Amino acid sequence: MEYDFDRIIPRHDTNSYKWDSVEEPDMLPMWVADMDFRTAPAVVNALQRRVEHGIFGYTRVPEAYYSAVTAWFGRKHGWAIQKEWIIYTSGVVPALSAVIKALTAPGDKVLVQTPVYNCFFSSIRNNGCEVVANPLIYENATYRIDFDDLECKATDPGVKLLLLCNPHNPVGRVWKKEELARIGEICIRHQVTVVSDEIHCELVFPGYTYTPFASVSAQFAAHSVTCVSPSKAFNIAGLQIANIICADARVRAQIDKAINVNEVCDVNPFGVEATIAAYREGEEWLSQLIGYLEENYLCMKAFCEKYLSDLPITILEGTYLVWMDCRRLHKSSEELERLLLKEARLWLNAGTMYGVEGEGFMRWNIACPRPQLIKGLKRFRNSLATNILNM
Repeated sequence: MEYDFDRIIPRHDTNSYKWDSVEEPDMLPMWVADMDFRTAPAVVNALQRRVEHGIFGYTRVPEAYYSAVTAWFGRKHGWAIQKEWIIYTSGVVPALSAVIKALTAPGDKVLVQTPVYNCFFSSIRNNGCEVVANPLIYENATYRIDFDDLECKATDPGVKLLLLCNPHNPVGRVWKKEELARIGEICIRHQVTVVSDEIHCELVFPGYTYTPFASVSAQFAAHSVTCVSPSKAFNIAGLQIANIICADARVRAQIDKAINVNEVCDVNPFGVEATIAAYREGEEWLSQLIGYLEENYLCMKAFCEKYLSDLPITILEGTYLVWMDCRRLHKSSEELERLLLKEARLWLNAGTMYGVEGEGFMRWNIACPRPQLIKGLKRFRNSLATNILNM
């Protein structure tokens, strides 16, 4: 079956955080990370069946849920997860916060590899911990890890965790197995637990391979916690479902306690049904989605090379988030975000959301029908020509 990702589906007046956060009807939002595509038909059908029942009481997570999760990761990614390792919760951000609460004390330090997903910073600080940056190195339109700096920072006995983003938001890297191995070796050597946010793990382009951090070795699994969800790949973030995967029983008990303390231990029936359907029946839809997203990226790359050659975009290995280097405009990211909102009716994310290393960059969400993407690119180009470049 061929799925139609070119179809533009109006999202105004649906209480969409992405589309209804501003009143201007002509605003084009290409910021927050949800997609403008309908989810897989199998997911819609499963939800419709559940709605028809008409009773939505407290939910018990069934054996079928665990089977769907373990079978998916085993089949797709060669990662043998045991049912007992899984703790379900309402989202990856609540999961990260609970893991930090479980494995640190106020005043402890947590490493992040900047620029990185903005909620890492709030989750760390909300638990009374200190952010320590291991900045990524930007060169040749991509990023790499500064392992010397990581080793140096990890030697600090106050550093208890590394929050890893795999694949990485916002720079679009899909970390290689060898890179993950070096991260793990450093962290184990210095007794730093790796907490890996792998929410974008399904959104990986041909030529690249997602490796679950915990799958690298049994030792890595014992010294890490992984957070996953079908929410990004299947565009079901509003259904509030995620999984924490932890092989160590003692650590898992600590996390389970924190999940209950934070009161994010319950999930809703729709998230459960959607996860089962996505993992059991959504693989072909996902494959076509990835192909479409890759074509969107190539379309944007060609447009930028032709019309915006001074503003390079990073090589996109995974996710649907494009990182654009706007430093030659000599404007701060926040100033550029405001200008685009006002003059272009285009909403992008300022790079400084993701740490000081994001200054001068902008993040684009290209998970939309291609005509919409082209419309956004043209608005961006025209606004720069009129308001910045004076061309």
